[in-house]
Amino acid sequence: MRVLLVEDEVALAQVVKRGLEGEGWVVDVEHDGESGLWAATENAYDAMVLDIMLPRLDGYRVLEQLRAHEVWTPVVMLTAKDGDFDQTDALDLGADDYLTKPFSFVVLAARLRALVRRGAPRRPAVLQMGTLRLDPATHRVDRSGTPIRLTAREFSLLHHLMRHPDQVVGKTELLDQVWDGAYEGDVNVVEVYVGYLRRKIDVPFGATTIETVRGAGYRLVAG
Repeated sequence: MRVLLVEDEVALAQVVKRGLEGEGWVVDVEHDGESGLWAATENAYDAMVLDIMLPRLDGYRVLEQLRAHEVWTPVVMLTAKDGDFDQTDALDLGADDYLTKPFSFVVLAARLRALVRRGAPRRPAVLQMGTLRLDPATHRVDRSGTPIRLTAREFSLLHHLMRHPDQVVGKTELLDQVWDGAYEGDVNVVEVYVGYLRRKIDVPFGATTIETVRGAGYRLVAG
């Protein structure tokens, strides 16, 4: 198995490289974002370990450009601080996992093995269903190029539906994923927000994107 490690802390990079090689990995190391991006696009890797804070091109931009060029190598991102926004930004841009420094080498190795077992399916960072597009990284939604303004809850609801195109998604699942597992309010709040979404993403465009499946939930189609 071959892994690309992009880390500007030379001492840390060498420690990780030796450890992974001890477990049978072939390890290539780059110390800045531009070199890492070039290596990742020119060579085939089973996985990639990518630091966020890099010279010349930060890890976010490296990951964004990789996914834009349809390079779907599984990526573990390294962040220097345990910040929710760091982690969320990384995942929204197409990262598969993240670790906060300092991290356990044993945990890193285990997560890389798990990513390799799952493989690298095609996962576009920008979701699209027909003429409707949603960009998780910028929180922008548009239809045929026309911007659509959504509230945070509406965006989260649409995001979840677009991650499961042509599938029936139940109200309970939407409550768990878009609200939270501890929500104890009226389950019909989902129906209310689906109505809000329809009035923004469908009605002005003469489209029918969100179908109601009676007794089951909702399904997103290319309306």
